Amino acid sequence: QSIIRNIASVAPRVRWSVFALVGVFELIIWLNAYAWLVEPNLLVVRRVEIVSGDWRGGPLTIAAISDTHVGGPHVDAERMGRIVRRINELRPELVVLLGDYVAGHATEAERTPAENQEIQGGIATLAALRARYGTVAVIGNHDSWYGRSAVTSALQNAGVGTLWNRHIVIRRSNGPIVVAGIADAWTGEPDFDAALDGAPANADTIMLSHSPDPFANMPNGPAIMLAAHSHCGQVTIPLFGRPILPIENKTYACHLVEENGRRMYVTGGIGTSMVPVRFLNPPEIVLITIRGPN
Repeated sequence: QSIIRNIASVAPRVRWSVFALVGVFELIIWLNAYAWLVEPNLLVVRRVEIVSGDWRGGPLTIAAISDTHVGGPHVDAERMGRIVRRINELRPELVVLLGDYVAGHATEAERTPAENQEIQGGIATLAALRARYGTVAVIGNHDSWYGRSAVTSALQNAGVGTLWNRHIVIRRSNGPIVVAGIADAWTGEPDFDAALDGAPANADTIMLSHSPDPFANMPNGPAIMLAAHSHCGQVTIPLFGRPILPIENKTYACHLVEENGRRMYVTGGIGTSMVPVRFLNPPEIVLITIRGPN
């Protein structure tokens, strides 16, 4: 009762100011708990339809993930298994993996056997992916820092076609599909000409890149470029936007980008980097249906 009387004796303006400060403090605590512990462990499916005049064949459904950062906070081999099962439930015709399967900056030799086992085990879970036209990947900057050849071998052992300035051709009854992948922009030299060299003319073409920045130099022809790396900022602050974007062209930050008649989709990815938080950018599988205008 004495506490209540003391509170009542305080001037109303001061009293409500104290209540407001306590409320703001509690809100900050809950938002931090959500950003550190809850949202990074979510998994949403983002369904997108792309209509492109450069797509001539029948519709194609693609599941895209990126930036799993296995071995970092929130993502281990067990979680990778759950992500793979969720992708399979969506029954995509093609799965694309857009780089940064590895967390951290250390090389393979600098890591402990347990750390390497976690990373290799996480990549190995990708062998369970099921799609009519298989799974295709590109390499990210963290993968190159860890060891590009080691990550490429692990992907290939999991049955994943891995592209670095080259392409593969998928044959189907209503025309071939070219899936081309360029080198990572941070640790390699992206070369669209090399990636498309020898590709069949007038084929439906999908371009893969870890970073969205090379999109500025993508030639006309591909119906869509799929990219990652930005994590969509990982944190979005209402009214302020995305304070951290590790890309040069900030207009390429997230999701659908249209520029000079060309299209790119940038996924926010799965894991975290630098700071193990996500806010208003939950981990995502992007399920893309691409089709022609008719």
